[in-house]
Amino acid sequence: MHDLTSLPADFVWGTATAAYQVEGAVAEDGRSPSIWDTFSHTPGKIDGNDNGDVACDHYHRWPEDIELMKRLGVNAYRFSIAWPRVVPGGDGPVNPAGLAFYDRLVDALLEAGITPYPTLYHWDLPQVLQDRGGWPARDTAEHFAAYAAHVAAALGDRVTQWTTLNEPLCSAWIGHLEGTMAPGLSDIAVAVPASYHLLLGHGLATQAIRAAVPHAQVGIVNNLGYAEPASDSEADVAAARRADGHSVRWWLDPVHGRGFPADMVEVYGVDLPERPGDLETIAAPLDWLGLNYYFPTTIADDPSGPPPFTREVHRPDVRRTAMDWEIRDEGLERLLMRLTDDYGASRIHVTENGSAWPDVVGPDGQVDDPERIRYLEEHLAACIRASRRGAPVAGYFVWSLLDNFEWAYGYDKRFGLVYVDYETQQRIIKGSGHRYGDLIRAHRRDGERAA
Repeated sequence: MHDLTSLPADFVWGTATAAYQVEGAVAEDGRSPSIWDTFSHTPGKIDGNDNGDVACDHYHRWPEDIELMKRLGVNAYRFSIAWPRVVPGGDGPVNPAGLAFYDRLVDALLEAGITPYPTLYHWDLPQVLQDRGGWPARDTAEHFAAYAAHVAAALGDRVTQWTTLNEPLCSAWIGHLEGTMAPGLSDIAVAVPASYHLLLGHGLATQAIRAAVPHAQVGIVNNLGYAEPASDSEADVAAARRADGHSVRWWLDPVHGRGFPADMVEVYGVDLPERPGDLETIAAPLDWLGLNYYFPTTIADDPSGPPPFTREVHRPDVRRTAMDWEIRDEGLERLLMRLTDDYGASRIHVTENGSAWPDVVGPDGQVDDPERIRYLEEHLAACIRASRRGAPVAGYFVWSLLDNFEWAYGYDKRFGLVYVDYETQQRIIKGSGHRYGDLIRAHRRDGERAA
């Protein structure tokens, strides 16, 4: 490890989850179905035909999970709030029982010395809104802002750090173009308006949060990769540029007041549903940017595929996780510098970073995961290198606190610092969890000595 003192003294050490992946209790206390309930109960959509009905039962076991966070030593918890719990009708009245769950969670986190970092949308759109058009419909962005206002009014006396959207790329492109995530559509003509209204919803929600909580710190979380051409050919170089437009510029440019990239509008061939004032709303000033990073991509031209007419090429002889994702910590450093140099970020949180491995409980009852420890140390070293180069890296959140429902991969892929036995719901801190705790404590000791 590089010298941890290169990180700011007030560096945020966190871990993360998402509502549908951990909560379970999908029909309790007035929660309505989300698009992920529908999608996961559609035969053939999820590996093993798994679903999030129970998941990690975090809805009932959250006190135990906060105790685990205390043992790890984290001082921040990134979780998401389930829109179908809070506003089961998608719009209209608030469900007090649903909101009360997050009220209790926030109080208990603060009591434990852990700063809550709630995300308002981590993909679980109420199914009733999908039935009325979903994200391709402008109304959804407006309903999202109203829901954001309800949550901010209820929690804003205690919560200062707010995230509007998690990974809108996945909601728009994977959910509406590739079709392998909810709602499972494959149509560029609906994917583009979905992407537009997600960012419009972000802007409207940012305004709503600030109106309710004047001192709020608001950010958006994007999963970014960097695309390298598979060869020096003109076609592959152009393909890598399109891949970058699809996965990076389309999401960052509008939020930074640059509008939607004209080259990508041309690639998609779909008119934007723009109205006067929208671009100003989308570009609402942000207090911080969230970066989720897992792997780089090597891109080749693919004229026969769907937009953006690219395909990913697997490089041979590289380390890969159980997700078959290439491991390259340099990618995290490069993206941190890009957010700093190209987009002028004033504060960046690495809001997700982690790796899946085929974890097993050993004869001694422990879970040994040296590959995850190596991944963690390498990517923290990338944060340190970027910080030394001037990137305003303010925090790091490991994905994930718990093994959980990993979307279309079901329960087979384990990302947690804590192992979950899904039959018994027993939790076991893995070797990587203990190592993360050691690093956190070492940083704090170094900071105290420096002071």
